[in-house]
Amino acid sequence: MTISRKIGIMLTRSSWIRKMFEEGAKLKAKYGADKVYDFSLGNPNLEPPPIFKEKLLEIINSSQPNSHAYMPNVGYPHVRKAVANYISKESKVDISENEIIMTCGAAGGINVALKAILDPGDEVISPAPYFAEYGFYVDNHGGLFKTVFSNPDFTLDIDRIESTITEKTKAVIINSPNNPTGQVYSEESLSELGGLLREKSAKLNRTIYLISDEPYRKIVYDDTKIPYIYDIYEDSIIVHSYSKDISIPGERIGFIAISPKAQYKDDLFNAMAHANRILGFVNAPALIQKVVAEIQGITVDISEYKRKRDMLCEGLRSYGYNFIVPKGAFYVFPECPIPDDIRFVQGLVEENILAVPGSGFGAPGYFRLAFCVSDETIINAIPGFNRVMERY
Repeated sequence: MTISRKIGIMLTRSSWIRKMFEEGAKLKAKYGADKVYDFSLGNPNLEPPPIFKEKLLEIINSSQPNSHAYMPNVGYPHVRKAVANYISKESKVDISENEIIMTCGAAGGINVALKAILDPGDEVISPAPYFAEYGFYVDNHGGLFKTVFSNPDFTLDIDRIESTITEKTKAVIINSPNNPTGQVYSEESLSELGGLLREKSAKLNRTIYLISDEPYRKIVYDDTKIPYIYDIYEDSIIVHSYSKDISIPGERIGFIAISPKAQYKDDLFNAMAHANRILGFVNAPALIQKVVAEIQGITVDISEYKRKRDMLCEGLRSYGYNFIVPKGAFYVFPECPIPDDIRFVQGLVEENILAVPGSGFGAPGYFRLAFCVSDETIINAIPGFNRVMERY
């Protein structure tokens, strides 16, 4: 074999999201893009806010010297300060630029954080359903990925998390608003989780970090509030991406925000700065760092996603699908009418509808639909959802 055995094995269980995306490309080539209804990939379909392009052009045309040169691995100081000021205002916790690291998106940020804290054999826990790539990220850095089922409504099951913690546990990764369910963890449940991690860290004489993956923080509906975790648990790390809230996933820009109350925050900062370099990211993209510094708090029109959510949910509900209405993100995670989610998703493919089986998120028996798509995609797919439900 010309590639590593490990990567070969990974390829056989590669992300269902990408598999369905590739399936969609084949169907579109065969039937035409307008005849294929692709809900497989969380690829924002709204254009970035106009101010994004305005600031980008302004920065490009400024002709400042060294605009494309290396900068500190953690990012430009003025960009980190802008991010810190915004978080401080939002969270009511005083964050400085010395707790901010600019990263190549949230994926880059999570890998940097895990590289900085994991020793071989350390365990990382995540509630299921979970983002499909977490297991690969943990494995990248010698860790072991362990999952625990959530409650039936996809809220945190603290008792199960507690029973999964061992002397090798190094971190818990949470994702709220959640991909794939759209569920938002309440402040009460997060406080309970924080208390558990504080107790276990003291008992084991070992810091257990809480990593909060927050690319959908600003995409919430129905006046839902997303609590900040800094007051909830001291040894916490927030990872954020601008990919979703301003629709620039291809620009690969995000940040890590270390809790100012973290016991070893200086060590964490230095370790992550080093990890950012040696993982090959080196630094986050220069131009886009400068742009996001100028537009902190700006988002796309979230009401558009809410409208699409309501349109899809109304259609699915009318044909008997069972699901939790998402409070955030842009996914619906219905229950399959049969136990075999892969078979059911294949049935949807026969109607040219692309979804992702719940098995890819650690939750067999469900399937994920990304509603960051055109209205026409939702409207034209609804009859097919009905036919597949009737068939099964």
